[in-house]
Amino acid sequence: MNQTKMVGLARLAYSHQIPARLSQAVYASTSLLLCQSHKLTTNQIQSVSPFRSGEVRPSSFLIDLAIYLPLMFMIREFYFSSVSFIINGLFWSLATLAFATWRMKARGISWSDVGLRKPKKIKTTIAATLAILGMAIGFMIVFQVLIDQLKPGLAPDTSNDTAVNKFGNLKNNWLLFLSIVPAIWLESCMEEMLDRGFLINWIERIFSGGLFATVLAVILQAMIFGFRHSNDLSERSITVGLIGLAMGIGYVACGRNLWPLIIAHCILNTMSMVDRVV
Repeated sequence: MNQTKMVGLARLAYSHQIPARLSQAVYASTSLLLCQSHKLTTNQIQSVSPFRSGEVRPSSFLIDLAIYLPLMFMIREFYFSSVSFIINGLFWSLATLAFATWRMKARGISWSDVGLRKPKKIKTTIAATLAILGMAIGFMIVFQVLIDQLKPGLAPDTSNDTAVNKFGNLKNNWLLFLSIVPAIWLESCMEEMLDRGFLINWIERIFSGGLFATVLAVILQAMIFGFRHSNDLSERSITVGLIGLAMGIGYVACGRNLWPLIIAHCILNTMSMVDRVV
């Protein structure tokens, strides 16, 4: 087995496609083989590995989230009325992203490790994007049917009513649409990095990996994602939560690459904005 394949095996283990304890064992064994077959030093091994010296304890990731989650909500208390809602939203996400990047660096993990890397195959990426879009739209349709049939008394989705205050009057205003859609795409990208790339992986590591940890992480991040968009239990929070659930399932099922999710998220948000223009 050559050096590239052995390093790839260690990274595969790290990406939680195999259980956490086994992943550490794979990393240790591949490191030993690399040292023996290529005469590499320990420092050279660490330079090509996502691990730092020793395994980071689950409590460390718990501490990170204990700070990250309150920060993610508290930062939204800072609203600068002199600029638009979109600028404020970008500020909130950038501040949260800066904290997440800091903690990732402290744990020896990069954005590439959690999925912000070039897809291997364009056709696979397109197929994954379409599958995620279909799942998200399907979840929303089923939920709307259930709402119509069961009438659970949830607060209605008022996002269209507040859109003018957030984005301006988009009705028949394609120039305004084109001026703000790049910011919408940037926000979509950061949300996928934070809610899927960072949050899912950190929750998994708190529970030391494995199938249970992955399922729990996908569900919890979807709940957090939905609640953050309306700060209540309403039709909107559940709808957004279901989108987050589809994204989380897609992230795990499609090789933990963030690009299909980012593209799908951008398409969904663009469709939403176009609906406000026409």
